[in-house]
Amino acid sequence: MDDLDRRILKILRRDARTPYTEIAERVGTSEGTVRNRVERLTTDGVIERFTVSTRTGNVKAMIEVSVAVDVDTTAVCDVMAEWEEVDFAWQVSGEEDIVLVVDCADTRGVNELITQARELEEVKRTKTRLILDERLG
Repeated sequence: MDDLDRRILKILRRDARTPYTEIAERVGTSEGTVRNRVERLTTDGVIERFTVSTRTGNVKAMIEVSVAVDVDTTAVCDVMAEWEEVDFAWQVSGEEDIVLVVDCADTRGVNELITQARELEEVKRTKTRLILDERLG
């Protein structure tokens, strides 16, 4: 991955729907080059998915999860990533092992996810933080 790839990715991170012609103009290359680079980055797994970020008025939260030491954290993370309200499931270092970023209709929905997580025998504890505001980075 070179500097041109990084500049293309920076634009796509902000808005994955940016037309290739606009990206090409902004990075100083041709539309075909951008198209080829994005296809290669996708094939190589650098771009994992194109997604949508919404402002629905829902309650967003981070649920931090600690699992037992003898547990396959990847397997637990994979299970949680499949839950409908989970936008991201990250394995992290530190006190907690997994961080879920969730988007629920209300606080009851957040609480139901916390309960769902705690019902897994591998989970030792959870800690939740409501997301009050967000900005694109």
